[in-house]
Amino acid sequence: MKRLLGSIISILILVGGIITFGTVWAKGPNGPNPGIGHGNPFFGGKIVVANRNSGTISIIDTKTDQVIETITLPGTNPEPMYVVYAHVTHRVFVGDRSNKQVVVYDADDFTLTPDTVPTGNGVFHMWADPQNGQLWVNNDVDNTTTVIDPMTLQVITTVPMPPDLVSDGGKPHDVILDTRFAYISMLGFTNGNDYVVKFSRRTFEEVDRKKVGKDPHLSLTLRNQLLYIPTQNANEVLVLNRRTLQEVTAIPVPGAHGVGMARNGKTVYTTNISGGGTNGLFTIDTKTNTVLGNPVDTPDPVPHNLAVTPNGQKIYVTHSGGTADTVTVYTTTKKDRTPVFKNTITVELNPFGLAFVP
Repeated sequence: MKRLLGSIISILILVGGIITFGTVWAKGPNGPNPGIGHGNPFFGGKIVVANRNSGTISIIDTKTDQVIETITLPGTNPEPMYVVYAHVTHRVFVGDRSNKQVVVYDADDFTLTPDTVPTGNGVFHMWADPQNGQLWVNNDVDNTTTVIDPMTLQVITTVPMPPDLVSDGGKPHDVILDTRFAYISMLGFTNGNDYVVKFSRRTFEEVDRKKVGKDPHLSLTLRNQLLYIPTQNANEVLVLNRRTLQEVTAIPVPGAHGVGMARNGKTVYTTNISGGGTNGLFTIDTKTNTVLGNPVDTPDPVPHNLAVTPNGQKIYVTHSGGTADTVTVYTTTKKDRTPVFKNTITVELNPFGLAFVP
C-alpha cells in the first residue's frame, strides 16, 4: 500500500511539473491594489507587459483586455525588458537593464518586495526552470548570465559565456531551461552563423553548442525532446533534438522572431517581426512540425514577443519600437488553433517582453 501511495504521489508531482511549466511564460504607487487578485489560470488572470521606453509595467486583465494598472519600476530611469512569473513563489520578476537588477513583485497585488536582485550589465532575456529553482538572466554587456534562486532571491552564481565565442563577438541573448539544462542563444558574430549553447544546470558548465541561423530565439515543451529556434535572418524555425542538438527539421517562416509555446505543448506560435504586420503570426503544430493554416496579419507592425494563456485560447503580442504603444490580442478555439485578431490594447512606450500571471 505504501509503495502504491508513493507511486501515485510521484506521478502527481511529475504531472504537476509538466502542467506548471507553461506558467513561466512569462500608475502610481507600488502599493496594494484591491482590483488585482489571484485569478483562475485557465479562465482569467493577467498579462504583464514591460514597457521598455516608459520604465513601467502594464497589467492587463485577460477577461476584459483592459489595462487595470500601470506601475513605474524603482530606480533611476528604469528600463524594463522581460517578465517571468514563478508559480512556486507566486512572484513576478522584471529585468531592469539600466539599473543592472531584477525587480520582484508579489503576483497578487503587485506590491514591491523589499529586495531587488543585482545582475550583470546588459540585462536582456531571462527564464525560470519548470521547478522554479533557478532564474537565468542574460547580461549582454558583461557576456554573462546571472543565476538567481527565485525563493531566496539570492544570486546562486554568475555563468561566463564561452571565451572563444565572446572573442568572436558573441553575446548572450535568449535563454530557456528544461529540468536539467539551460539553452542560451548567442548572437553578434561576424560570420554567417549565430550559436545556441547548452549548459548544465548542476555544474553551470557548457556541455554542447550548435551553429544556427542569425538572430535565434528559443522555445521548448517538456512533452517532447525538441528545441524550437526561430531565426529571423534565416527565415525559419529550426528544430533541434535537445539531447544531441542535432537538427530534426527546419520550418520556413519569414522573419521568425518572437516565440511562445502553448501550455499543452501541442502548438508553438512565432512572429514575423520584419514583415510590417503582413503574415505577422504563424502557428506550428509540434507533432508534425509544420505550419498550421495560413499566417495571420497583425494590424500593427513589428510584432515582437508573445504570451499564450494557459487554456491556449488567447494570444497577446507586443509591437515594439521607440514610439510604439500597443499589444494586440488574438483568439483560438479547441478545434482551430490558428489565431483570429480580436482587439488592440494601448499600453506605454515600446512594449517589449510580457508574461501571463494567474
